[in-house]
Amino acid sequence: MQKKSIPFVQNIYHDIEDEDRAAEYLDDALPLIGEVVMCATALERSIGSCICEMITDRTDGPGLIVIQKLQFSGKLDLLKRLAEDFQLTFEKAAPGFAGLITELLECARLRNLVVHAEWDSMNEEGFTLVRLKDSSSGLMQEYVQFSVESLGKVAERIVAANLLLSDFWEWHSECLGHHLRGIEAQSRPS
Repeated sequence: MQKKSIPFVQNIYHDIEDEDRAAEYLDDALPLIGEVVMCATALERSIGSCICEMITDRTDGPGLIVIQKLQFSGKLDLLKRLAEDFQLTFEKAAPGFAGLITELLECARLRNLVVHAEWDSMNEEGFTLVRLKDSSSGLMQEYVQFSVESLGKVAERIVAANLLLSDFWEWHSECLGHHLRGIEAQSRPS
């Protein structure tokens, strides 16, 4: 995905001369936009499941009460804090945990670019308005050139991040299971 910014003009409007080309691109891109949304929703659900399980493994109710109004970034922050506390408590570092958090943040950023892009504002070069941002030069219009291939890669990256989260959860469960087996062994009469 290429990115560019241009100074804000009074009206954000793009006169696409080749409407058929734009329609053809959107016909190809729409299923991939939907795939990105579905993959991101699955990732967010996985994060929520981890949080609920970390809060209590008896029922999801308390965890769902905590996360029900949190956006993705809030859920990710809560997961990070709970996981860091777990690692400190058990004096074990989860392999690749910092990288996992970085990747989850990047997936959220990419998902937001795709979901919040103004697809009807695509210009002749295929650049789509994704946001307005303040800069020292004034208000700027930020564009991303999404290709069908890049949209597919975003979806794949989100799926891969979900697998990394699953690996972390497996590590978490093994640590907890090992700890609980140790407690059981200590509580048995000799």
